[in-house]
Amino acid sequence: MRKRGAAALVAALVAGSLCAGGPRPRAQAAERGEGGAVPAIGLPARLGLALDTVTIPELQARMADGSLTSSALTSVYLRRIAAVDPLVHAVLRTDPTALRQAAASDARHRRGAARGPLDGIPVLLKDNVDTRGLSSTAGSLALAGSPPETDAALVTRLRAAGAVVLGKTNLSEWANFRADKPTSGWSAVGGQTRNPYVLDRNPCGSSSGSAAALAASLAQVAIGTETDGSVVCPAGMNGVVGLKPSLGLVSGAGVVPISAEQDTAGPMARTVVDTALTLAVLSGTAPSPAGPGGLRGKRIGLWRLPSLGPRVDALMSRTAAALRTAGAEVVEVVPPYQDRIAELEYPALLSEFHRDLDRYLATRSGPRDLAGLIAFNRAHPAERTCFAGQELFEKALAAPPTTDPRYRAGRAELTELARRSIDETLAAHRLDALAAPTNPPAWPTDCARGDNDIIPSSTPAAVAGYPSLSVPAGALDELPVGLLLTAGDRQDARLLALGAAVERTLHAWRAPRYLPTLPVPPAEGAGS
Repeated sequence: MRKRGAAALVAALVAGSLCAGGPRPRAQAAERGEGGAVPAIGLPARLGLALDTVTIPELQARMADGSLTSSALTSVYLRRIAAVDPLVHAVLRTDPTALRQAAASDARHRRGAARGPLDGIPVLLKDNVDTRGLSSTAGSLALAGSPPETDAALVTRLRAAGAVVLGKTNLSEWANFRADKPTSGWSAVGGQTRNPYVLDRNPCGSSSGSAAALAASLAQVAIGTETDGSVVCPAGMNGVVGLKPSLGLVSGAGVVPISAEQDTAGPMARTVVDTALTLAVLSGTAPSPAGPGGLRGKRIGLWRLPSLGPRVDALMSRTAAALRTAGAEVVEVVPPYQDRIAELEYPALLSEFHRDLDRYLATRSGPRDLAGLIAFNRAHPAERTCFAGQELFEKALAAPPTTDPRYRAGRAELTELARRSIDETLAAHRLDALAAPTNPPAWPTDCARGDNDIIPSSTPAAVAGYPSLSVPAGALDELPVGLLLTAGDRQDARLLALGAAVERTLHAWRAPRYLPTLPVPPAEGAGS
C-alpha cells in the first residue's frame, strides 16, 4: 500500500508537470540573457523547453522520443557552469566523468532500458557528501587532500538510478557549525557563494551552493543537507524548492555529520515534482501514501513569525489570502515550547557533533578527530580569511559526552517538546500542515558582521525529525521569500502533494536577474 500511494502521488505530479504549459515570461527573458548579465545558454529553441523551467518529466519525455539526449543536456549544464558560475561561485568542481555518465544513459535510453525518472538527469551534490574519486571537503582545506574511497549511500542510489553526477557545490564550511559568527556560503575551499538574485546578498547556509546553483540553472536538481534550516533556508532565499525529509528516510552514511539525531540529506530543485522524484531515489522506499490534489478543504496553520519584519508579515498575509481563494482554510497558530526548544538544542548539538565528527574523521585522511581539526585551523591562515573563529569546535570539544546523564535528559526533553509542538498544534486545529515564512529577504554578505539569520521556522521539524518543505512564496524587491510547510512524522508524500498545490496556487517563482546590489532597508541592515 505504501508503494501504491507514492506511485499515485508521483504519477499525478508528473501529469501536472507535463500539462503545465510553457515557460513564464520572466523565465524566457532570463534565458535570452536580457540585461546582459548572463549569456543565453540553454536547450535548443526547437525543443520548446526553457532550461530554468523544464521539469524532469518533460526531459524524460524528450529523451524517450529521441529528441533530446542526456549528453546534450549535460553539455548545456556544463557550459552554463563555465559561463555563469563565475558570477555566483556555487560550483566547486565538475565531475570529469559527467559526459561519460551521460553517454551511458543515452545508450540505456536507446535500448529502452532507462532506469527511471532520474536516468540521465544532471545532479549537483553538496561538498559534504562523499563522492568516490571526487574531492569532498565540507569546505575545509583539512579534507582537501585525498577524495573519499567510497560513495555516500545516497550517491550509490543516485548512480544506480542513472543520474549524472555533475559535480560538487560550495557550502558554509562544516555546514555552518564552526564559529559563533559565521558567514553563510563561505568556505576556505570555495570562497563566498553569492545569491543569484542580488549578488551582494547572502544565499543562506549551509546548502548555499546547491540552492544558488539551482537558481542559476546550473543543474536540474541538487542535494543539500540539513541539521536545522540548512536545506530550507537556502531554498527559500534563492527562490527554489527544498525538502528536509523525515529523519532516517535518507541514509546519512558517508555524509559529514553534525548530529545523527537531526542530520538528513534532502532534495532541492526548481519545482516540487522534481523534488519528489529525487526523494524517491534518495529514500529507496516509498514514502507514506498520499494522493495529490488541490487546496480545497485543506486546513493550514499559519505561524506568522513577526520577528522577521513587517514586510515578511505582509507577504504572509497575501499568501494566506491566495490559499484561502484556492479553497484552503487558514488559521493562525503559535506552536508551543519554542523558547525551551531553543534553549536545549544548542548544547545537545555540541555533544553530538564531537561524537559524530570524530567517527567521520576516522574514515578520511587528514585530522583524525576534532582536536586535530582545531589545531589544523590554527596552523592554516587560509581558514581564517573571512572569519577567524572556531568557537563551536572548541565548545564541542569541551561539551559533556553523549553518555553523560545531563546530555541524555536534555536530548530526550528536546526531542519530545519538538514533536509535541507540531503534533499538538496539528491536532488542536485539525491541520494538514503548518506554514511559516522560511526566511527574511537575503541580508548583505559581510564577513565582519556575519549572518543575520535568527530564523526559528525550521527548528520544530528539524529537532522532531519531521519533514518540512520550502516553496517560493514571493519576493520583496528582488529577494525571494519561501513558505515553509511542516507535517507530521513520515508524512513526506502528503507534504509534497500539498506543496505542489501551494506551488500551483502561488505561482511565485521568478528567474534571477543577477543584480549587483540593492539598497538595504534599515530593518534588514541591522545586526544579527
